[in-house]
Amino acid sequence: MAQKITTQLYLISPLDVAGDFPRRLERALEAGKGVVTAFQFRVKGLDQHDAAALAEPLQEICAAHDVAFIVNDSVALAKRLKADGVHLGQGDGDVKEAREELGREAQIGVTCHASRHLAIEAGEAGADYVAFGAFFPSATKETEHRAELQLLEWWHEIVEIPSVAIGGITPENCRPIIEAGADFLAVSGAVWSGDEVAAVKAFVEQISKA
Repeated sequence: MAQKITTQLYLISPLDVAGDFPRRLERALEAGKGVVTAFQFRVKGLDQHDAAALAEPLQEICAAHDVAFIVNDSVALAKRLKADGVHLGQGDGDVKEAREELGREAQIGVTCHASRHLAIEAGEAGADYVAFGAFFPSATKETEHRAELQLLEWWHEIVEIPSVAIGGITPENCRPIIEAGADFLAVSGAVWSGDEVAAVKAFVEQISKA
């Protein structure tokens, strides 16, 4: 009997989502049907109007594929778009305030770096998932914090809130993270820096083998 796939893919956008990116997103979601379950819209330095204009076609593609559309950092933009949720860094605001703004159904995630304490706090505040990392050096983002596999194992054993592993994760290095109990692999550069279809299929293959 085939083992149920428990780890899922959480795609994070590149900073540039203009041009043919909507087509690339569609191809990636097709390739990862049933395994890609969330997409994070992550752009920097744009005003809300411009960000919303870029987000809308991507949000429609996610909705068509039953993939959660999560906005990075900005509760205001998430509210404007009626997004499925928001991802908060440690300096991006409070889970309880985000919940008040976005409602009970919103998915609220929190970056917890390599900290058990921050993760427990986020869970107690009502976060829907916590993100740990970086597990590997990342080409997408400077990594100040390095997380260990034991952190995922500990969280998986004692807490029911889903965990997201982030930071330099590739099809080649993801197996130990899956085996440690990560509920989601958050990936960006490993997918968008090359052929997104081949990359997503490679991740799906690793997940199904684990």
